[in-house]
Amino acid sequence: MSDVEHGPGSEAADRRQIRDLLQDWVVWRDAGDWERFRTVWDPEGRMMATWTQGTADEFIAMSQAGFAKGINILHFLGGISIDLAGVRAISQTKMTISQRARVEGVMVDVVCTGRFYDFLCKRQGRWGIVLRQPIYEKDRMDPVTPGAVPILDHALLASFPEGYRHLAYLQTRIGYTVKRSMPGLTGPEVAALYRHGEAWLRGEPLAL
Repeated sequence: MSDVEHGPGSEAADRRQIRDLLQDWVVWRDAGDWERFRTVWDPEGRMMATWTQGTADEFIAMSQAGFAKGINILHFLGGISIDLAGVRAISQTKMTISQRARVEGVMVDVVCTGRFYDFLCKRQGRWGIVLRQPIYEKDRMDPVTPGAVPILDHALLASFPEGYRHLAYLQTRIGYTVKRSMPGLTGPEVAALYRHGEAWLRGEPLAL
């Protein structure tokens, strides 16, 4: 990771490349453009999500399988903040995850708002995502047909973290095993994530 160029405009160019990469991730993933989607990842890239945690290749394979089954997950982006330190960066991107599925016999949309917290590095002139860790801040469930109300198992719903409990409920009902310790708006998980991000910018190994 020593190939960064320090010169006029280099930081601005790095920021542009990172912003393009973050936007390409969403468009190519949701469109099922898997070959181009592979290019946004670092060779050691990993993805953490409620429904799967593993390498970028594993995430792509599971996403392809879900896409083929008609699993409907979409992403929308907002503001982007980037902290640069040579060939390393941390980015935070406001985002919304939207997933549609049938829950307790009723078609619903779950909308979860949060941030993508990304660890990035630059190799041979190209930025890539080393680790993507979403932060789940709040969510809700809406019936697609007005007036149709799913009867939820409230004990199951309450067993998931507040920031993504409706998303976790839906994903559990369609057969996924959901990770229950994802970072939210506050709490020890997100505090630890911020510490890992600071260590990454200092040049320390990724400990997540």
